[in-house]
Amino acid sequence: MHNIFKLSATLLILLLAGCASNQANYDYTAFKQSRPRSVVILPPINESPDVKATYSMLSQMTYPLAESGYYVFPVALVDETFKQNGLNVANDIQNVPFKKLREIFGADAALYVTVKQYGTTYVILNSVAVVSATAKLVDLKTGNTLWEGTASASNNEGNNNSGGSLVGMLVTAAVKQILNTVTDAAYPVAGIASNRLLSAGSPNSILFGPYSEKSGTD
Repeated sequence: MHNIFKLSATLLILLLAGCASNQANYDYTAFKQSRPRSVVILPPINESPDVKATYSMLSQMTYPLAESGYYVFPVALVDETFKQNGLNVANDIQNVPFKKLREIFGADAALYVTVKQYGTTYVILNSVAVVSATAKLVDLKTGNTLWEGTASASNNEGNNNSGGSLVGMLVTAAVKQILNTVTDAAYPVAGIASNRLLSAGSPNSILFGPYSEKSGTD
């Protein structure tokens, strides 16, 4: 029996070590050398079926990035600048050479975002609004990638469908599906995902910028 407990403890330690090794610390060498102060956020590429995804995310990314200590170019002004130059599609905008972006905006870095999921999905006993996105911060002087991250959020976190009749749960899920679709329940969820994606201070997150009181504490 003693050997069994010993073996179990050894396996648990190895399992925990394996999990820890999968969360390696991000290499911030290039980020710290670049020390960007200003960031231009490019319209996100939308890989979801919901056409609202790009601007729902774009409208909510300035705040967490500014709170992290960076000057962020007004996204409405940036979007209008691209439109005046004949660029209306996020994919085309994100393919603009980094040197050209530097020439137009004078920013230190550009944030490239891709929305992977956006919208409401109906599962058997629930209706859930989910948003997930990836981001990449690129130095506009060198073209080097300074940081990459990913985040997701849903309006069903911490909830469950335990209790109640099956018919009642199905009706509740159907009503919730309609409300989520009509009111764009994914919009506030996109705000949560944006905060998780662009807020500094967490493991492997973006670093605090020069305008943060916590700058240099990473």
